[in-house]
Amino acid sequence: MLEPSHNDELPPIPGKRYFTIGEVSELCNVKPHVLRYWEQEFFQLKPVKRRGNRRYYQRQDVLIIRQIRNLLYDQGFTIGGARQRLTSDDVKDETKQSQQLIRQILTELEDVLSALKSQP
Repeated sequence: MLEPSHNDELPPIPGKRYFTIGEVSELCNVKPHVLRYWEQEFFQLKPVKRRGNRRYYQRQDVLIIRQIRNLLYDQGFTIGGARQRLTSDDVKDETKQSQQLIRQILTELEDVLSALKSQP
């Protein structure tokens, strides 16, 4: 994710549900045409499209855009490198979630087993 030092230069994200491309442009300090290009390059970016093909970004989209911006502009990644980095981060997150789920299921199964053993 973004390092704390980079959060200071970008404005805080308001507590809204949807943001227009202009608002996201200002929040992330990236021009709208760059955002439209990144949508083609990063599958993680999927803004909701409504009337007249207008884009509405959610908070998660804004966070991903800030992460992409950090990778490209601050850390010097190429588009391909940033895409690869985001994909590997997604895989790590999914792996962590899977491990937590497995631990939870194991705990529940152990509780069921101990309850069955305690019954006559």
